[in-house]
Amino acid sequence: MPKVTLIYIDSGGGHRAAATALCEVIQQQQRPWQMEMLSIQDLLDSIDFIRKSTGIPFQEIYNIMLRRGWTLGSAPLISLMHVVILLFHSSQVKVLGEHWIGYHPDLVVSMIPHYNRALKTALDQAWPGTPFVTLLTDIADYPPHFWIERQEQYVICGSKRAASQALDLGIPEHRVLRTSGMILNPKFYEPLELDRSAERVRLGLRPDLPTGLVLFGGEGSAEMLRIARTLNRADREIQLILLCGKNEALAQELRAMERRIPMFIEGFTGKVPYYMELADFFIGKPGPGSISEALAKRLPVIVESNAWTMAHERYNAAWVKEQGVGLVVRSFSAGIGEAVQTLLAPENYQRFRQRAAEMRNSAVFEIPDLLEGILSTTPAGRTRLLAS
Repeated sequence: MPKVTLIYIDSGGGHRAAATALCEVIQQQQRPWQMEMLSIQDLLDSIDFIRKSTGIPFQEIYNIMLRRGWTLGSAPLISLMHVVILLFHSSQVKVLGEHWIGYHPDLVVSMIPHYNRALKTALDQAWPGTPFVTLLTDIADYPPHFWIERQEQYVICGSKRAASQALDLGIPEHRVLRTSGMILNPKFYEPLELDRSAERVRLGLRPDLPTGLVLFGGEGSAEMLRIARTLNRADREIQLILLCGKNEALAQELRAMERRIPMFIEGFTGKVPYYMELADFFIGKPGPGSISEALAKRLPVIVESNAWTMAHERYNAAWVKEQGVGLVVRSFSAGIGEAVQTLLAPENYQRFRQRAAEMRNSAVFEIPDLLEGILSTTPAGRTRLLAS
């Protein structure tokens, strides 16, 4: 039985979610593979000097930045982080190599950025010839040394831009594999037979008002409070569903607001597909997962792009405009009211909605076939595939 290892990280939450969704589909498709999910933080915890000196894991720094809105200057911060990672490269290779020696995978799939050089180097030293895959969970790379490294590997891309970036780095064309989009949880493909009007009323909302879903990932963001305050006017013929993730302080502040429009506030939830089914449009940060989830539910999107937007997510905002699936504002505080009005104008909304409906993303169901194709390229992989 082939051993397939998926590498994830808990910064932001999207990497673990993508790895979990892919594992679930592989099991649903009854692939005879032995799956292993590995957290890079757990693997490198013994050399995490940030945790040793502050008690905070290295990966948690990103989550704190998101919750508190400390995202200005993310581009130089990423460069600094890459310098730190490079300084500890030899230590990372040593620790990772010890893991690979104890567990001989037939295929390693990295679903994380930053560490792919160390992961590949350690794998080559332990088990030469074992195929390595970088599976982007971002719409595009943010070079240099973010997702795609100049090394012998396969790269799975969910966009034309990402594929072009891989080719420009010298990855052979036959090793650059395309999917139709980002990995989504299979729940987003399941039809929900529900009465939208009745469900809205059950949540304390009106059945007839245009409904916006506000979501800033699993960590939430103080930006949601500013959006709610800006849109909380009696003359706004809209209502909001606000999903705050793990940010309970944010949820409490929203619940304490004097409301002039209907709002439903929820914390961390596994029912995002349900809430999106009740909505008419999406407001949030330009994260690849949230955008893709909204489009899977045919929701036009409104995202923000400015100096506070995480550097590696700025292209996602440009992609929204390129695909014609929504609007991009410079500032939610100053521009969200006008953006909502523009989006909901009948002639605009129908166009955005139609473009969202045309986005056919089946990546999570396509990737297992790609991985099986890669497994079949090595003698050990072919032998174990035939044996299983």
